[in-house]
Amino acid sequence: MPQHKSAVKRVHTNLRDQRRNSAVKSELKTLLKKAYQSPTDKEVTRIAASKLDRAVRKGIIPKAVANRRKSRIARAGNRAKPAS
Repeated sequence: MPQHKSAVKRVHTNLRDQRRNSAVKSELKTLLKKAYQSPTDKEVTRIAASKLDRAVRKGIIPKAVANRRKSRIARAGNRAKPAS
């Protein structure tokens, strides 16, 4: 266990941040599954993209990861549309 006051605080803040990060990541996984299951639903796609951007701002996932996932959601939506 840490002995110094600052080290004790770091343990607490790391645990707090870890809980928050895992909650956000879990929510993202759920939203991405919904977006892939109904690719033509624009509202679900918009919400998923917004949550991905928010996770980037919080420093939970890298920007490139969010961009890749948004691109894949959009691509799935475009593929699901009937060809005209």
